[in-house]
Amino acid sequence: MSPFSKAHNALATLRTDLTGDVFAPDDPGYDDARKIFNAMIDRRPAVIAQCADEADVSRAVHFARDLDLHIAVHGGGHSVAGMSLNDGGLVIDLRRMHTVTVHPGSETVRVEGGAVMSQLDRATQPYRLATTGGRVSTTGVGGFVLGGGNGWLDRAFGLAVDNLRGVELVTADGSTLRATDAENPELFWALHGGGGNFGVATALTLKLHPLPEFSIAMMMYQRDIGPDVVRVYREIIAAAPPDAGGGVIYLTGPPEEFIPEHLVGKLLCCGLLVYAGGEEELRKLAQPLLALPHEVEILKDLPYADFQCMMDVPPGQRNYWSAEHLTGLPDEAVDIFCALGNSTPVPTNTQHVLFPQGGAIASGPDHFPVPYRGASWIVHPFGVWEDPADDEHCIQWVRDVRANVQPWSTGAVYLNFIGDEGADRVVAGLGAQNTRRLAMVKARYDRDNVFRFNHNIVPA
Repeated sequence: MSPFSKAHNALATLRTDLTGDVFAPDDPGYDDARKIFNAMIDRRPAVIAQCADEADVSRAVHFARDLDLHIAVHGGGHSVAGMSLNDGGLVIDLRRMHTVTVHPGSETVRVEGGAVMSQLDRATQPYRLATTGGRVSTTGVGGFVLGGGNGWLDRAFGLAVDNLRGVELVTADGSTLRATDAENPELFWALHGGGGNFGVATALTLKLHPLPEFSIAMMMYQRDIGPDVVRVYREIIAAAPPDAGGGVIYLTGPPEEFIPEHLVGKLLCCGLLVYAGGEEELRKLAQPLLALPHEVEILKDLPYADFQCMMDVPPGQRNYWSAEHLTGLPDEAVDIFCALGNSTPVPTNTQHVLFPQGGAIASGPDHFPVPYRGASWIVHPFGVWEDPADDEHCIQWVRDVRANVQPWSTGAVYLNFIGDEGADRVVAGLGAQNTRRLAMVKARYDRDNVFRFNHNIVPA
């Protein structure tokens, strides 16, 4: 049988056997199926398998292995490097697999591999429970958690991987297994930061935490007083309980009801405190920020799931991000951060962000492959724009931010915050010793590096 006939017959069989849908380049719906969050990524896979269940995923893996096709996995599609899409290979699209099952008695939740944060947060909210999630509602749960998981609640509840209790996985040979502390424990360790290197996560079990109240304090300032905002914010966080988090964000004033018309399209500095508690307690914490002259003030109780949606960035724009984790935030670093903030590309959806760390992040388990746990702050230049003519300017701005805060960098990095920045940055995101151990786990479960569209770990 010719290779063409083999591929034709295999595709016909996949279309018949898969419960979900299958798209090839000539099929109606193919272009919609291959869209991802970052519009800079335009790749054309040979086949997209929209899987409906674990058996579909296994069938899709067998199909790809039989035809020697590379495999990419589309969960939420938020990878800034476009790792959920490839050229000429197979994309396993999990978005139909989004069931979230809450177990309030054990304070755990089972989340299928295609669910996004809003589906997780909306499911747990009626039980007044939550877990550390991403900072926007459209992020895929699977990639977020397995990549480490840094979010608004991390100072209170730890990194997302600290709350991982089990993973259901389809491996490179199409077989299925479960990884927990008791079952396949070395693989389970590797999944605490090693991302999608070891298989397709069809479901995850996560620990939940009581969250009876949630509140936010969001103040918008003229950019000129940014250094005062950051210094005050630094002192608040130094004295605050772990239940408080948030960030300082330089951003373009969005066309929202709460933004005065004269500030729309202008560069602003936002001081944001989030609190796993009520408005009254938060107001006390926020007093030093409230005392600074500000243009916008929002301080209120708000359901956590609703807040997640407030920070969403629309898909279909051009994205380039990076990050540096800092050992501390002395005044010189504050001044440099704010000077870089004043150069944020405007008007775009770009954000120049400073996230506080510490709390349950720092006190969490120290044996997982997440070497950035000890950082005090994260600087996250989050480039988002629409016009391709702005590519060079926006990308260079992100790189300039990284370069200028290097004197305070720990050298480690949260890999979900960066694109393809080379093998050395992958090691920085996992730790050198951890990378060697991870490579041995990779060799056991994916010796042929079938799952390579990720921050890749080369098999030992």
